[in-house]
Amino acid sequence: MKKLTYIFLFLLSCKLTAQSKITWNSGIDISNNSFSNMHPRIAMDAKGNPLVIWGKMSNESVYFSRWNGTMFTTPVKLNPSWLSIATASWMGPDIAVHGDTIYVVVKRTPESSDTNHIYIISSFNGGITFNAPSRVDLIGDSLSRFPTITTDASGNPIVAFMKFNSLFASSRWVVTKSSDFGSTFSKDAKASGWGNSDEVCDCCPGALLSEGNTSVMLYRNNKVNMRDNWMGISSNNATSFTKGQNIDNNNWMINYCPSSGPDGVIIGDTVYSVFMNGAKVNLRNYLSKSSINGSGVISVSNLTGNIAGLSQQNFPRIASNGNAVAIVWKQSVNSSAQLPILFTNDIRKGFPAMYDTVDLADITNADVAVANGKVFVIWQDDNSGTVKYRSGTFSTTTDIKKIRNNQINIKAFPNPSDDIWHLEGSAISKIITVEVTDISGKQIFLGNPIQNGNLFSFQIDNSSLEIGIYFLKIQTEDTLQTIQLIKK
Repeated sequence: MKKLTYIFLFLLSCKLTAQSKITWNSGIDISNNSFSNMHPRIAMDAKGNPLVIWGKMSNESVYFSRWNGTMFTTPVKLNPSWLSIATASWMGPDIAVHGDTIYVVVKRTPESSDTNHIYIISSFNGGITFNAPSRVDLIGDSLSRFPTITTDASGNPIVAFMKFNSLFASSRWVVTKSSDFGSTFSKDAKASGWGNSDEVCDCCPGALLSEGNTSVMLYRNNKVNMRDNWMGISSNNATSFTKGQNIDNNNWMINYCPSSGPDGVIIGDTVYSVFMNGAKVNLRNYLSKSSINGSGVISVSNLTGNIAGLSQQNFPRIASNGNAVAIVWKQSVNSSAQLPILFTNDIRKGFPAMYDTVDLADITNADVAVANGKVFVIWQDDNSGTVKYRSGTFSTTTDIKKIRNNQINIKAFPNPSDDIWHLEGSAISKIITVEVTDISGKQIFLGNPIQNGNLFSFQIDNSSLEIGIYFLKIQTEDTLQTIQLIKK
């Protein structure tokens, strides 16, 4: 792993005050290069452990590996021999997780055949075993590609895919959902077509978001070669998409396909989306902030300012957990690839005026996740031929209990301590786990405490721990509190 470097850049859009810092662990390979590394994607299970999928072009397959607490498991091929998978560096299978339920969606090859469909592969035990693939698209003689997936509040899968007529024309995005955890799916609903344009960019993947009853389809449009990014919005859990809006506003006119799509997260009434656009200079990545129920786009700005030697940026990905948000992307500086990350532990304060560089050289595509005071980054490294992984810890915002309307307020004392940390306080929601990790992220303690109504009292024996800094993470059904502990 190359040495972590810090590059200081002032963002052009506004003055930013958040100064969040990630304490990184060393990077590792998820597996050896015999399993390949195409287009890796990451999601988190109920305990905050990373789950990773990626493709292998030579045998048209998708592989899965999970973190078991100490290491990544040996990759498992998810598709049976009859189901060849469409995958490349710029597109491929997608993953969504709800608790211990895992969904992976794939497109059978060749994509241009109306007898080849989109399938979902499910696990209901955290990825220990997977069920046989089940067909998703109900499209007659139409064609499909680019499946992407999310889950609703009940854990049912919602799947979006690009749909074409039998001549591989009339490209549009549609969404279908399941009410029986992936066994069957509804008739698809059209999610694109906004801005007086029926056609979408037919070689650009999209992203599907869900929060409560709100579903958002992010996609790149194609209005007579104007290829800005848009979103379709549903307020009835993806049953229908009744409005849409431009999230880009760069008016990028090109007569070729950029093979790059948007990604996003929903926080409250706001969609934060990232995408590549080449309207003003060479290919650059942008962050858009848009209101779901309000007046539309609030702001669109470059991820970075001017960088000496920067030739292009591409493939941005964004993830959030509460108000913590991370963005990763690929950029080329002086003909060398870089994997930067922008991170804030409170998006209301914006991003800091600097980004970290997770890795240097040989980066093709990356993904990011945020959970329980940790950031997780994976990427396709074409020098080693492997999927690489790196994680880091950060301090959560001190006013998280105010953000969550005082749903959790736990204190630890004495702190520092040389024998026992006493935990006392209140939590409106049920406390799921109490976890202690060291500064490297290694789990030291995991417990399932008992509450007395809203009141909470617990003790952790630290007498056998080494002197140093630890992190206490109290996870409820809908929020997280992190406290720094000191063993003296």
